[in-house]
Amino acid sequence: MPSRGGKYVPFSDDFSMLKRQALESDLEALVVVFTTAVHALAGGAYTAEQCHAWAPIPPDAEGWRSRLSGLKVMLACEGEQLAGFIGYARSGHVDLLFTAPPFARRGVATALFGAACADMRRAGAQRLSTEASLAARPFFERQGLTVVGEEEVLRQGVALRRFRMTGDLRLPDA
Repeated sequence: MPSRGGKYVPFSDDFSMLKRQALESDLEALVVVFTTAVHALAGGAYTAEQCHAWAPIPPDAEGWRSRLSGLKVMLACEGEQLAGFIGYARSGHVDLLFTAPPFARRGVATALFGAACADMRRAGAQRLSTEASLAARPFFERQGLTVVGEEEVLRQGVALRRFRMTGDLRLPDA
C-alpha cells in the first residue's frame, strides 16, 4: 500500500474528510473498520455466527496484508480516524467497501465508490463488477449495478449468501 498523499474532499455538508491512498501503517485500522462494520452494520442481514465467520476476532493480519497487496486501497479519514475504505482493481472489480459504523449513512461509501469508479475509467475499464453482501446489495443497486447471479460462499465452514453484480463504467453515474 503505497503513499500518495491525499486531498480534502467534501463528503457531506456537515464535515470534510481526507481521501488518500492506504499506507502499510493503516492495516490495523483498516481491519478494525472491516470487523466492526461487519458485526455492527451487517448484523441485520446475517446471523452472529455468519458475522463471526466472515470477520473473525482476532483477525488474520497476514491474510489481510496478502489480500490487500493486489488491490488499490483508498481511505476516507476524518482527522486521525479512518471513516471507510475501498479496495479495488483498476480493471473494474470492487473487492471491498466498508464504512466505520460512526460514519455510516454520511456519504463515505458513495464518495469512495465514485472516486474508485473515476480511477477505473481513467485506467480504461468499461465494466464494473463486485460480489455484494446482503447488506451491501441495496447500496450497489443505487449506484447502478445489477445482480447477475446469487451464490453461497463458505467462510470458516459457514455459508454466506452474496450477489455477483455488474455495471457499465462508461456511464458517468455507474
